[in-house]
Amino acid sequence: MRVLLDTHALLWWLAGDDKLSTRARRTIADSRHEVFVSAASAWEVATKHRIGKLPGAGPLAVDFAREVRRQGFMSLPISLEQAQVAGALPGDHRDPFDRMLIAQAREERLALVSAESLFDDYGVTRIW
Repeated sequence: MRVLLDTHALLWWLAGDDKLSTRARRTIADSRHEVFVSAASAWEVATKHRIGKLPGAGPLAVDFAREVRRQGFMSLPISLEQAQVAGALPGDHRDPFDRMLIAQAREERLALVSAESLFDDYGVTRIW
């Protein structure tokens, strides 16, 4: 299986937080699965750390790529096509990070590991 981590799923995984569901934790931990982390999550962590919404994410905000590699995850860059799809997604959901993750999951055919049930409205497979 190929999965894309929502930013909160990545943060909860790294912190060993019980907010991460058992199914999500098992999926991420299964070495048979390819786990991707989007450039959008790096952007989100750096932005939210800078504005004080993620004060404990300093080390991750400073060297996001190193932590992704250390976990054995694969980075997923943002393509022009994915950006176009994200911008054109229907609906009122305004979070640009979520919209990009939805677009990437759809375009790359990845299951999205996320607690966000609103993703279900966008035709992605969600694991939680």
